Amino acid sequence: MIGFEVRDARPSDASGLCAILNAIIRAGGTTALEQELSVAEFDDWFISGPYVRACQVAVAGEQRLGFQQLSNFYPMPNGWVDIGTFTKREHPVPGVGTALFAKTRQRALTLGYEVINATIRADNVPGLAYYAKMGFRDHRVDAAVPLANGRAVDRINRRFDLT
Repeated sequence: MIGFEVRDARPSDASGLCAILNAIIRAGGTTALEQELSVAEFDDWFISGPYVRACQVAVAGEQRLGFQQLSNFYPMPNGWVDIGTFTKREHPVPGVGTALFAKTRQRALTLGYEVINATIRADNVPGLAYYAKMGFRDHRVDAAVPLANGRAVDRINRRFDLT
């Protein structure tokens, strides 16, 4: 088993984390993102941009294993923050998602948030299972959200109460 640590993401992580995200986007079926990002776009959207509240990265030496981000890209009720989780699909390391959430949960508390919202595509079976395992529960469904190809997919919104 690979040992790893979870720490705050830095702009120097952007290239490695962008590669993880773009591989997930290319594979399709698990993220609402449908267009690959440049490293600069990734840094702005996930690490350093104005809507980013926190980003944690799991690393094993120089290898990036995954990341989890808190943001306010979309309007949320006061005290709420959105979460996004992305881990390597090729040679995944067990425990990365759980370790990321432990750090992200603590960061959300430190930042004063009361609720973390996860929006998951209904066809993202692994994502739904992950957030259920972390203790998120359903609170809303956005029905038939169209993808770029016109296919409609529900979005399941799950919440994790911090207080």
